[in-house]
Amino acid sequence: MNLSGKVLAITGSDGALGQAAAATLSGYGATLALIEHASAPSTAPPAGARHYGGIDLTQENAAHAVMERVVKEAGRLDGLVNIAGGFRWEELAGGTLDSWDSMYRINLRTAVAAAQAALPFLLQSGGGRIVNVGAMGAVKAAAGMGAYAASKAGVAKLTEALAEELKDRGITVNAILPSILDTPKNRADMPRADFTRWVAPAEAAEVIAFLVSDAARAVTGALIPVSGRV
Repeated sequence: MNLSGKVLAITGSDGALGQAAAATLSGYGATLALIEHASAPSTAPPAGARHYGGIDLTQENAAHAVMERVVKEAGRLDGLVNIAGGFRWEELAGGTLDSWDSMYRINLRTAVAAAQAALPFLLQSGGGRIVNVGAMGAVKAAAGMGAYAASKAGVAKLTEALAEELKDRGITVNAILPSILDTPKNRADMPRADFTRWVAPAEAAEVIAFLVSDAARAVTGALIPVSGRV
């Protein structure tokens, strides 16, 4: 995979999948803009990557401002990888509407705001890529996952609708649908699980790398399961 010369923005780059995506895409030669809610990076970014911290992507103005900064400093924008998001387990009985609002804002609104802000620059690149991160849990939600699954279902429909909107303008829009990622937090939360059946973040990152590459120019509107053996 050769991503040399491409400038890619990654939202939520401080999470397990975000870090894996940054390492993988950088390893294939991409120049990265790492966009995080935290002010300071939690780990050292890959060589040559620029860090943009303290960004609240639920705010339209913040999303537009950071994309403008990325293009001003890197000269262009070729792709957007929307990883920013979160998870909350809560059953409806005894739960709160705030949980539904929170999942919507963190998982869906951030993706919409980032894509909208990046779009003018992706159109200028002549072959832009948008990759969103949905979830297999949105296909069949388990108990306690209503708010999370609903927000990730929104990401899937955003992907399909935006792919249709942009299919004649040179931009592809796709999403990966991970199952359970093999992260320290998930291992701590589910200590009796068979971790070998889960998806390593680096494995999901390889799918992202393909989707932002020139080799994937014929793929758009796809919701790709990355479910391991779950």
